[in-house]
Amino acid sequence: MTVTGTGPVAVPDSALADTLLARLTDVYPGAADPERAAAMRAYMKDVAPFLGLPTPLRRTLSRTVTAGTARPAEPDLTAVALRCWELPEREYHYFAVDYLRRYVSRCSSDFLPVARHLIVTVPWWDTVDLLAAHVVGALVAADPALGAEMDAWIADDDLWIARTALLHQLRHKGRTDPDRLFAYCLRQSGHPDFFIRKAIGWALREYARTDPDAVRAFVTRERARFAPLTVREALRNIGT
Repeated sequence: MTVTGTGPVAVPDSALADTLLARLTDVYPGAADPERAAAMRAYMKDVAPFLGLPTPLRRTLSRTVTAGTARPAEPDLTAVALRCWELPEREYHYFAVDYLRRYVSRCSSDFLPVARHLIVTVPWWDTVDLLAAHVVGALVAADPALGAEMDAWIADDDLWIARTALLHQLRHKGRTDPDRLFAYCLRQSGHPDFFIRKAIGWALREYARTDPDAVRAFVTRERARFAPLTVREALRNIGT
């Protein structure tokens, strides 16, 4: 089983990454909108500068960037993601996340340290949540032994790593490990941060689509341990 590290992650050589980054840094800036960029930066609490690309336009431009390129191998995905993260504007990070979501099935468990690096570098919900549900969650689904890594992440002092552990089963539906989910929720039930409290409620609400009775019973039993925000989120679609 892969053990995630907390140190720097090396950027592998990748001709595909060279091609994509050259196209990306040519195409994206050509469509920049400084006025929109300022508004986007303010909305995202100044986490990073923006080019000002609305999502539909950005995805259209991304298709131009990737047109005619080969399917990536894991080293290519690593190189693309890490090199995008080295660029300041947030839209480059979004490109990397979209690219990883598309090709995560080509990644092995060894990709988890790369995902961790992306999560803790320029962290905010806009990238962390997608990486949690679509990348980390997919890696764990493909290799259940990585559940032990999630057991370590839920106890991490970094709130974004803990949030990722809470959210990594969002798309697992019937494959969700409810014991692990409920244990994680209890592990972080006293956390003071909004993003953890919200994530607990979101994770429970999503699992309630699969087993509403289990979620309702869990929240009823443990209600006193959770913030009102968490309880509202968890029961939003199933009631008390």
